[in-house]
Amino acid sequence: MMQKMRIYIHDHMNSFRTILLGFCLLILGGAVLLSMPFASASGEPVPFIDALFTSVSASCVTGLVVYDTAVQWSLAGRTIILILIQIGGLGVITLATVTLILTGRQIGIMQRTVMQDAISAPQLGGILRLTVFFLKGTLLIEGLGAALLTPVFAEKYGLLNGFGHAVFNAVSAFCNAGFDLMGAEQPFASLTGWAGDARVNLVIMFLIVTGGLGFLTWQDLLRCRGRFSKLALQTKVILATTGVLLLIPFLYFYFLEFRNAPESERLLLAMFQTVTPRTAGFSTTDYAAMSEGGLLVTIVLMLTGGAPGSTAGGMKVTTVYIVALSVASFLRRRENVSCFSRRIEEETVREAMYIMVLYLTLLFLGSIAVSGAEKIPVLPAMFECASALGTVGLTTGITPGLCAFSKIILILFMYAGRVGGLTLAYAMALPGRREKSRFPVGKVAVG
Repeated sequence: MMQKMRIYIHDHMNSFRTILLGFCLLILGGAVLLSMPFASASGEPVPFIDALFTSVSASCVTGLVVYDTAVQWSLAGRTIILILIQIGGLGVITLATVTLILTGRQIGIMQRTVMQDAISAPQLGGILRLTVFFLKGTLLIEGLGAALLTPVFAEKYGLLNGFGHAVFNAVSAFCNAGFDLMGAEQPFASLTGWAGDARVNLVIMFLIVTGGLGFLTWQDLLRCRGRFSKLALQTKVILATTGVLLLIPFLYFYFLEFRNAPESERLLLAMFQTVTPRTAGFSTTDYAAMSEGGLLVTIVLMLTGGAPGSTAGGMKVTTVYIVALSVASFLRRRENVSCFSRRIEEETVREAMYIMVLYLTLLFLGSIAVSGAEKIPVLPAMFECASALGTVGLTTGITPGLCAFSKIILILFMYAGRVGGLTLAYAMALPGRREKSRFPVGKVAVG
């Protein structure tokens, strides 16, 4: 009986289900620990729904919080959150693979396949070397970020506390999590107190962009030594789309949203609010005071996300690029979708369309549900839902006051945004059957 059960599990627990299960176990473990009295600064246990919300937000590197991290949680609680962020940013499967490598255990084809799906690697060969590259690169960049931030924070918090702030924020920024420890003076302040400090802004933005591009992109850049013509197609798409998504929103924020801001902060405000919606969640401005146009631009950026195989969530820049490219090809009456002298496979185009429709459908339904449950306008509810789906963490300030129903919606959205729409679809998909016949073609007018 047990042997049959093992065979059943082996046959049906495909790599995508393994990824889903890994994140579920991480989230539940974190929720249990955070609900313990020792995790709270007051010694009083928090309600399990709030511990679960915090665990999901940290594990899915989102940053939406119902409690201010610096005020509510003890040192043990903040350490648990930091560990969840690091594991969630690297990926549960990545960390498990690294553990197997360090212990010298043999890694089979199944584990390698799961790892390939987890990090969106283009091929199975060299997956272990790529994993080690992930780990070394993460530690190097986070260490560099912490080293650059320590002198700045030490000026205000002292050397030891400054170092702690630097490490926490560096890990959170690189993993695109958005958690911070700046709420001791003003709860939920994020980095608004450092809006005019170029040192903090530039380092945090560097960490966000580096983590959002992903190590597959950095590995390709190192391999080709920065020569654009030699780069893989995916790398070219990521760099081109990222460039556009950094330039156009910056122009909007600089010339319209922050036109009345002090000139000493205006440039940094526009730059930071362009970068942080790419699933990072830090903020140097009050989003509750932002115009409706600014909120809509931010929603679009939050849903777009970062690159495949990165610490970022969201639809991914490649998805948005492929959808835009397919629309442009249709308008030009071209039979194939192509870019950079390469044709895009039809299956890839269909997957991109599916992912975009899925995210927009979830956003619409979630926004209506949260708006109705909280009796608030749709736009703030949509902002919160987009922040959860894109695993961003930006908020207009309504998250701490949400009811249990709305919190559950955001929990599900954060989970879906981190594991990805395609992973969810393949994990739930039934085994396909070969079609023995085809129906006659039917015509339906559209448009």
